[in-house]
Amino acid sequence: MKVKNRKWKVVLSAIFVSFALTFNIACALNDFDVVRVGITDNKFQNVLKQNITIYATSDMELCDRATRKIITKVPANYDISVQNSERGLIVAINGQNALLQDIVIVSPQGLLGVRGLLRKGVPALYHGAFEVIQNDSRNGFYLVNLVELQEYLKGVVPNEMPVRFGLEALKAQAVAARNYVLTPRTQAYKEFSVVDSVASQVYFGANTEEELATRAVMETDGVVALYNNELILALYSSTAGGYTESYANAFSDPNTKIFPSPNKHYLAAVPDKSDFQVLDEEDKAVEFYKNRIPSFDIESPYYRWTKEWGTKELEDVLKKTLPAQSKTGFVHPVVKSNDDIGKLKDIVVKKRGKSGKAMEVEIQTTRGYYIVSKELVIRRVFQKDGVSLPSANVIFEKQLDNLGNVQSIIVYGGGFGHGVGMSQFGAGYMATKLHQDYYNILRHYYTGINLGTVPVTVSGEDIKQTFWAPIGRAQIVVTDTNAPKLAVMINGREHEFGIYKPVFQKEYKIDISRYIDDGFNTITFHAPSLGRSANVYVELVEKYGRITN
Repeated sequence: MKVKNRKWKVVLSAIFVSFALTFNIACALNDFDVVRVGITDNKFQNVLKQNITIYATSDMELCDRATRKIITKVPANYDISVQNSERGLIVAINGQNALLQDIVIVSPQGLLGVRGLLRKGVPALYHGAFEVIQNDSRNGFYLVNLVELQEYLKGVVPNEMPVRFGLEALKAQAVAARNYVLTPRTQAYKEFSVVDSVASQVYFGANTEEELATRAVMETDGVVALYNNELILALYSSTAGGYTESYANAFSDPNTKIFPSPNKHYLAAVPDKSDFQVLDEEDKAVEFYKNRIPSFDIESPYYRWTKEWGTKELEDVLKKTLPAQSKTGFVHPVVKSNDDIGKLKDIVVKKRGKSGKAMEVEIQTTRGYYIVSKELVIRRVFQKDGVSLPSANVIFEKQLDNLGNVQSIIVYGGGFGHGVGMSQFGAGYMATKLHQDYYNILRHYYTGINLGTVPVTVSGEDIKQTFWAPIGRAQIVVTDTNAPKLAVMINGREHEFGIYKPVFQKEYKIDISRYIDDGFNTITFHAPSLGRSANVYVELVEKYGRITN
């Protein structure tokens, strides 16, 4: 494609003004208000792109990402096409081309879309802005949606959880999703924090918003789950199967790759009912997962399931999956693509978590023993029709022929997903059948948490936060400060509180219930005097209800 820089600039009459005046998504908000989402393709697989065509429901502005200045304004009836090249981005508008570096596209009065990109069968539309960023090798570019946190969550909650699960379950999902995007377990790309697929959490944009889910997002505005005054890693999955698993028993450490990983106390194994036994012994796991024992997850279509392979079928599967999963480091000994793994003799779970989740599986063949560790690797090794197991809550049974040879392998399983943290079907059951509020749902799945705003350090500048207090009760938690007082503005009125924290006391709490409203509130923390700083957040105070089985 021939680049016509001079003609393009004349035709489009580029207008350079301060980018901050028109693009406040990136420039005016604090770090917790903007989410950077990598947009995948229609199959939710690829984030690296070669060409796209961007449109909007209203006029657009094309900006230079480095200088944050407007290059040109684009009418709503024009598209912006972007093609990758080794020299930069070839941008075309109305038949005119220009070679640019990384760009930003905004539609101040409208929504942005990508031609041909669908979500739930309809054109995907997005709030906020698009960044188009080439990768370091310039063999492609990323499309990144910069979107305000609340708008992002409106596109997540109804796509992660059915709205029929009810308002309180949707609120629990909103808090978990807010936590997850603020503190993701890993960040694979430096250009964005999360992707829009199940690799992070499902985000389908503005065209899939639902009224009840939007209400759940608004009525948990500013609220996150905290443990020891820090945001938790709020993992969740579709169906735990009646018993969630501890983080350490399901995940490896993202940095060291050690499995089991160091524990996270708030992500502990939790049974749906107090009389459920620990399932780390084979006979107990068999009894639990071969029966539909009533639990919060019982209405999930994946509550209990079975898979079956003929011996030859499973051997053919293992010849492909064992070499592939050996690359993860969790198959021992390592199997290469041309290795003969022998004939299948047996499959034995050697180690289980508290929920009965398989942590270590031994595949016995005529060529030796192969150990497969970690729940996701186990699920991917035992594929059926090219699809991984729904979960690693599994019981293996072998069927023998008249000569004592293995004829088939049956798996009895329970749950869908990793089973750590909140179970979405369980949350729906607690909300609709047990009439629990979202706080109690979250407290069931995340051990020892409290709810509040994001903890911040106030030093040189004021920090403003918004939050929703459902019953008008809250307190300020102050940690790590030697300031004698704290000045704040609550819902437009100034207040000053003394801090009387003993030397060995980790935190000091200030009751502000009399100053806040039921529902939406704003608070501005002023920096302490004399150059001091303070770590602060607002904690919601709730009446804890009992969870009845």
